[in-house]
Amino acid sequence: MVALPRLMVAAPASGHGKTTVATGLMAALARAGHTVSGHKVGPDYIDPGYHALATGRPGRNLDPHLVGEERLVPLLLHGAAGADLAIVEGVMGLYDGQIGGDGFASSAHVAALTRTPVVLVVDISSASRTVAATIHGLMTWAQPPVDVVGVILNKAGSPRHADEVLRSIGDQVPVLGILQRDDGIEAPSRHLGLVPAAERHDAAGALDRLAHQIAEKVNLEAVVRLASAAPGLDGEAWDPATALGLDTGPGGPTRPPLGRPPSIAVAGGRAFTFRYAETVELLRAAGADVVEIDPLSDARLPEGTTGLYLGGGFPEMHAPELGANDRLRRDIRTAIARGLPTVAECAGLLYLCESVQGPEGPAVPMVGAIDAHAAMAPRLTLSYRTATTPADNLLTTKGERVTGHEFHRTHLTVASSRTPAWELPHAEGVATGSLHASYLHTHWAGHPHLARRFVEAASRHRGPDLRHHGDRETAPGLVDLAVNVFDGPRPRWLDRELVRSVTEADAYPDARDAETVVARRHGRHPDDVLATAGAAEAFTLVARLRPWRHPVVVHPQFTEPEVALRTAGHSPAQVVLTREQGFRLDPADVPDDADLVVVGNPTNPTGVRHPAADLRALTGDGRLVVVDEAFLDDDVETLADERVPGLVVLRSLTKLWSIPGIRAGYVLAEPHVVAGLRELQTPWSVSAPAIAALVATSSDVAREEARARAEELEQRRRHLQDGLDGLGIETVPSTAPYVLARTGTGTREALRGLGFAVRRADTFPGLDDEWVRISARRTTVTDDLLGALRSVHPVLRKPVGIRHSGATVTRLSSNES
Repeated sequence: MVALPRLMVAAPASGHGKTTVATGLMAALARAGHTVSGHKVGPDYIDPGYHALATGRPGRNLDPHLVGEERLVPLLLHGAAGADLAIVEGVMGLYDGQIGGDGFASSAHVAALTRTPVVLVVDISSASRTVAATIHGLMTWAQPPVDVVGVILNKAGSPRHADEVLRSIGDQVPVLGILQRDDGIEAPSRHLGLVPAAERHDAAGALDRLAHQIAEKVNLEAVVRLASAAPGLDGEAWDPATALGLDTGPGGPTRPPLGRPPSIAVAGGRAFTFRYAETVELLRAAGADVVEIDPLSDARLPEGTTGLYLGGGFPEMHAPELGANDRLRRDIRTAIARGLPTVAECAGLLYLCESVQGPEGPAVPMVGAIDAHAAMAPRLTLSYRTATTPADNLLTTKGERVTGHEFHRTHLTVASSRTPAWELPHAEGVATGSLHASYLHTHWAGHPHLARRFVEAASRHRGPDLRHHGDRETAPGLVDLAVNVFDGPRPRWLDRELVRSVTEADAYPDARDAETVVARRHGRHPDDVLATAGAAEAFTLVARLRPWRHPVVVHPQFTEPEVALRTAGHSPAQVVLTREQGFRLDPADVPDDADLVVVGNPTNPTGVRHPAADLRALTGDGRLVVVDEAFLDDDVETLADERVPGLVVLRSLTKLWSIPGIRAGYVLAEPHVVAGLRELQTPWSVSAPAIAALVATSSDVAREEARARAEELEQRRRHLQDGLDGLGIETVPSTAPYVLARTGTGTREALRGLGFAVRRADTFPGLDDEWVRISARRTTVTDDLLGALRSVHPVLRKPVGIRHSGATVTRLSSNES
């Protein structure tokens, strides 16, 4: 038997002052030196928030519908661990529970299951002697039997009125206190009940006033004495690790091997106040690191986030502030698009919609991860639910049943076409393998497998590896079709200049002459040119150039620009070009308020070349547009030869001239932009060999050689693309020395087993593991690859044409891709 002093504060009906008195008792007892544990019967989130403020401990819920009758005592003991006594606030009227459930989940039901004595709070403002009859009926009705040990009279009109009630009660039950009418100690309400404590700046002050009045007018010694007389409890305290099925030996719980602990961001702050305390305890017990974020103020998800939990709250009341935090909204939308495991309940569902309309005013943009809009509904939805899963998803498997509750006054005006999260029996919410968003609130202590599955998914998620490059695919013994470096010999004149630069390396490098030569090559002024240690340095400098408000990276493309922006503390948004649009950029896809746009031309890995006119159209209004021309070997559609306001062009020598070990490149931009970048550049970052390469490859001889190499690469690429198309493998029409091919899941690994290294594509945002990027090599090498692909796909069907933006692309039939 476990001794736990405890009392339940109940009432004849809602509105009698249970929350006021229960919270006041908790605060007064805590101020008197007791360690108090606060609990609430039912699913309500708001009252436990006040309990936490009063006690300094997490508020807890006791709800047999949500967690099962057998868990009530364990959860009570768990929540009260280390406390002197527990105060349990009831719900509605003493015997009022689930409709049609004969009092199931009522205050009396929970009091009977936990053998907790009851103190009644009775509003006497509109009655006198009838109060005694009401108390007598509550004490004797006994369905189920409860032990009413005291009463607190609330809202007495005058001493004479109170005396009349006292005489009528007589000695049938001790009267522990009498409270006068005092609206100053009542919490304000709105469309979903009380305003949460976290949203009230005056909550602490109001609680102090309430604690003082309770201490003055309620016999706290009698309250403690009655609580101490509560019978002992059978059972053990609930433990999150045990609930998850983890081995809890002498050294603590043994968790499953997850590798690096997953990091789960949990929404908090004033807009997201609804969350059961056991939720976070289960996540931590399952091995997750939990970090709280405030969607009202935090600009981005914490670094390394592998899971996101968005609980309940009032996003409709804070819609303007949530909408104004566009950096976090973009960050979350991007992360979810990349497959970030995300759970969203009620408020979280609304936050992920396209927009939310509050009680007043127009709809406000939200995250936009779910194709739906939320608006206020004419009536409140409040109900216990038993839900069934229609299909496997992030949290549940098909046919599983859970218990939960709905509590909202909004509805979705445009439903998503995706698979619903639950059948109630009506379809509700949205669920995929990485997202579970629904109006339904569940208590994970009653369904701990939900927490376990969420953490397991978060432990597997790492998002696209933005630092993955083609050289990581290669290894001794593999034919390299992953690295986009021309595999022929370097020109002898280039080798001579590289050697000379090393023999003359006894002075610090000075790139000014090289910048003059590069400027002459492009017909520009030397002030337009900045030599860099490859494009990677240029991206880093651009990321640090300004305090970008809304940087945008066009994907799928080379990921280094996004890495640079994130490293510099920015939260870049993504414009993700799709297969359906042929991976072609429409200038209208870029948000109007973007102040930095980064795009590759042609893009890596799609090889799609965007018209120069479309890229020029992106400029204007103080925006900087950065065009990476690393693979524009034939100079068709180049923007390097003209000065365009707001335009920055990056060039690299790495690929065409076969010098990946010498980081050499340059920036072409307006003089004031170049000057700003130069101020950020580390002194002597461009090496003497890189300077020599810049000078050598800008000569007339080099330009002729470059044209010859570009023509050879074009022939190689055509041979590769024609061969892939002939096999019925879907490709993207390319103008670069590589081809993006949809070879199917597992093909890259199979080719590796046959001795060929190709570039995985699922590390590029917008692509998955069905795609690979294949570099254009000599004809014999390409033919060997095509033979290997034929063995990987032994049954190849006739190609089926599909049209992308005017270009015909080929693909495999569905069973082969």
